[in-house]
Amino acid sequence: MNDKFFDLKREKQDRMINAGLKVFAKYGYRHATTDDIVREAGISKGLLFHYFTNKVGLYVFLMDYSVRFLLLELSRSIREEAKDFFEIRYQMEAGKLQVLKNYPYMQAFLDKAFEELCLEALEECEEQKEVYGRKIESYYEQCLGQNFQHNADLLQIRQLTDYVSKSITAENMALDTMQPEMMHRQFCQYLELLKTAFSDK
Repeated sequence: MNDKFFDLKREKQDRMINAGLKVFAKYGYRHATTDDIVREAGISKGLLFHYFTNKVGLYVFLMDYSVRFLLLELSRSIREEAKDFFEIRYQMEAGKLQVLKNYPYMQAFLDKAFEELCLEALEECEEQKEVYGRKIESYYEQCLGQNFQHNADLLQIRQLTDYVSKSITAENMALDTMQPEMMHRQFCQYLELLKTAFSDK
């Protein structure tokens, strides 16, 4: 992590973080520019490069920060005793909501990062992606063996809920209206429908 950066006032830190998350989420690594980021953050390019040497330095920082921040919040919201997929997913979304209140584009950034094809970004962020992926898998392992209706399996239900989540995020990205509480309510409505359709309880 960049210790110098954290000496800045929190308001400026968050402004720079949110600007980077938004621009990378919208355009991906290859097409995002530092000009767009400093314009969004309302800072000079010199200030950005003082803390982050170049674009890839900022991208790696944001990836590391996002993984750490989100996983910390999920560790607070997901209970070890939860064994039902839908209960775990509700808890997961509650944790994400707390993150998105501070960083509305963080989940969109991570979604985009996991689809990234640029070799430079892929190589630099491989470790963070593995850490994130392993932890998310560990949460879903809590409900291994759970049965669902209509011959559905855990992987299919996960894919359905992930598709809904990413679609809601993408729609709000396209409208440039990232409203965490509204997005959370919308996702939970779909999750309740899926629970009604597939839960074996």
